Amino acid sequence: MTEYGKQLGATETNIPGLIVFDLPVHGDSRGWFKENWQREKMTALGLADFGPVQNNISFNDAVGTTRGIHAEPWDKWVSVATGRIFGAWVDLREGPTFGAVYTTELDPSKAIFVPRGVGNSYQTLEPDTAYTYLVNDHWSPDAAYSFLNLADETAAIDWPIPLTDVEISAKDLAHPRLADVTPIPPRKILVLGANGQLGRALRAEYGDAPHIEYADRSTLDLAAPDLASARRWRDYGTIVNAAAYTKVDLAETPEGRKDAWAANVTGVAALARVATENGITLVHVSSDYVFDGTLDRFYREDDAIGPLGVYGQTKAAGDAIVSSVPRHYVVRTSWVIGEGSNFVRTMASLAERGIDPKVVDDQIGRLTFTDDIARGIRHLLDAEAPYGLYNLTGSDEPQSWADIARQVFKITGHDASRVTGVSTEDYFASASGPISPRPRNSVLELDKIVGTGYRPGEKRLTSYLAG
Repeated sequence: MTEYGKQLGATETNIPGLIVFDLPVHGDSRGWFKENWQREKMTALGLADFGPVQNNISFNDAVGTTRGIHAEPWDKWVSVATGRIFGAWVDLREGPTFGAVYTTELDPSKAIFVPRGVGNSYQTLEPDTAYTYLVNDHWSPDAAYSFLNLADETAAIDWPIPLTDVEISAKDLAHPRLADVTPIPPRKILVLGANGQLGRALRAEYGDAPHIEYADRSTLDLAAPDLASARRWRDYGTIVNAAAYTKVDLAETPEGRKDAWAANVTGVAALARVATENGITLVHVSSDYVFDGTLDRFYREDDAIGPLGVYGQTKAAGDAIVSSVPRHYVVRTSWVIGEGSNFVRTMASLAERGIDPKVVDDQIGRLTFTDDIARGIRHLLDAEAPYGLYNLTGSDEPQSWADIARQVFKITGHDASRVTGVSTEDYFASASGPISPRPRNSVLELDKIVGTGYRPGEKRLTSYLAG
């Protein structure tokens, strides 16, 4: 008997992400009406905006019709249009809750959100039962499915009608026991720019877990017309874009300008389309170069941008594109130091070779090491921090490039006074090619990311040089 007059409400279960909803049903002598799926109201109760693309109905003539247990790599919104079912759900995802079981009855006044990888099954308790479900992906022979036997002894589902007395398909009868089930893996994480400084740090952070993939320009071309079908994108939960054009001065040349816009804007736009269409979280790395550096305080996430050069302009444009993706993190950083050739290594080499450098002393910022950026990105994803823009740098006291050079000299056992500070104008006075303008103040405020529980790196220079 359908229960009328309920208030819309959500109840979590023992299976993470499996949520039961009470649905208001309004009835009179003519019958009843309900909002079976109402995006705004459901998401207000905490349900993910899962983006259904298909609505299916399974009609069952007889009492006792039993179907399942099927786990697919997509989410479901399950409800009953007519009749009543006993439903059983088993977590078949990799992880600590693998094998967890939840059961309940559904009539038209209840629905359940079934997350990707949770096995779904039911038994009809009334004749002419119409079982309906919305899904956020289309069936594909290439998708990874998993199945569990309805009579599995470990799950030990207490079916209202014994399985020996009901209608079950031969295929469902042949499904494996829990010990032989292949778990549904987590959605994949794809790291782009995997061979760059940040890409290598992300490799070190994530390692070789089966659900982590790494790609560079040779294995995934963002300019390819078939990018939308280059992978089964619904299997991906996150794309980390660690690829970018970063040749700041070369970007001021005619060819460099084209390359910078192609990589930092056109390629990012293609990624944004893929992420939006497939419900993927897009992580994008931004730069202090989006600011003009004229503020007399640390830059916050909501400060107005004003890039001075082509590189900064392309990064600002890319940030704006990514901000339109429903699930996104823009990670803004500055003065990045990683593996390979960089400012710190160059200063250490000059110190060792007896060369006394002139270094800019009117640009102020903080070093950010790539392993800290990788750690921060992972933190935002693992903590499921609110989507949006986050500043992420080291937390040392702001310094000039000349100050940092003196530190490098001192740490490596050399006389810091060998470093001479000069203005930006004097430093580039003899340059033979175009020079991009630099922001004088590149210090980013870190309160927002610290508020998510992240601890920025500090005093990393000594350990970096020792490594």
